[in-house]
Amino acid sequence: MIKTIGKTFLGSIAATMTIATLPALFVSTAHADDDSIRIIVPYTAGGSYDAYARTLATGMSESLDRQVLVENKPGGNGIIAATYVANADPDGTTLLMGGTGPISLNIMLRPALPYSFDSFEPVSLLFSGPMSITVPTVAGIESIDELVEFANASNSPIRYGTMGPGSATDLYGRLLMEELGIEGVGVAYNGMPASIIDLIAGQAELTFSAPQGIQEYEKSGEVKMLALSTSERDERFPDTPSVVELGYPELVLSYWGGFLAPSGTPQDVVDELAEAAVEAAHSEEFATLIENQGNNLSAEGSEGMANQLETDRQTWGSIIETNNIVLN
Repeated sequence: MIKTIGKTFLGSIAATMTIATLPALFVSTAHADDDSIRIIVPYTAGGSYDAYARTLATGMSESLDRQVLVENKPGGNGIIAATYVANADPDGTTLLMGGTGPISLNIMLRPALPYSFDSFEPVSLLFSGPMSITVPTVAGIESIDELVEFANASNSPIRYGTMGPGSATDLYGRLLMEELGIEGVGVAYNGMPASIIDLIAGQAELTFSAPQGIQEYEKSGEVKMLALSTSERDERFPDTPSVVELGYPELVLSYWGGFLAPSGTPQDVVDELAEAAVEAAHSEEFATLIENQGNNLSAEGSEGMANQLETDRQTWGSIIETNNIVLN
């Protein structure tokens, strides 16, 4: 049985990852011409999704021969930005840099939301990323099997760090507990750094973060990644098995980033934008940015983005339904 605390969704892991430098140029939308395209980012400037959008905007501007700008509309766990794009004119001049949290999780968790899956046209899937199943070294846990043994011998539920109820980390924790047959409780944090600090200090037994963000702590001997939520072993993390290798295919899940346009945007316009986005995503600069964050390039057009949304309905949606989670 899984216990949950709090009632505020603090966003997905994708919103918490930051990068030390922002190579793309900050472009103001104040001087945008009538033909310009705006990429709306649901997070503040300086974060990973913002950097991704600005790098893509540069490449798309060149291939489309049009000005592509980035505008940040943070707040409301991505709801402000998503609502803005859902209500924008469907003329191909407004795109949302969407992700697992702002789109799929919000829509499936919040019945009163002012937008739905039908409010958007899928344009292009751009990247996806795995989560690591990580424990503190002081716990002496070396494998998933040992984690189960540790949990069964414990007098209290396993504590796992989350970005709040309904976040990808919270939902993945629920899935993991169910699949392993152990009891757990989600502990909400404002960001992954705070979660990792408590993990190292022994204030929690598990965290589910992007592997790139946890790798330095593993190298220093403070934590151990037991597995990645992938089908195959990632060559960037050769010592960490995939959940499929360990016999848990149900634990394969990832977060994603991609472009969506307002519903009603003509298909030929969607296709043109998708082609430009995919081309920009295959640039060396974007590929390096993705690689440095531990994410995987998944550049596909509208069909790929539509397939990802359907996968979210089947995977994340199943967890939400099983646990009867509803957020206001």
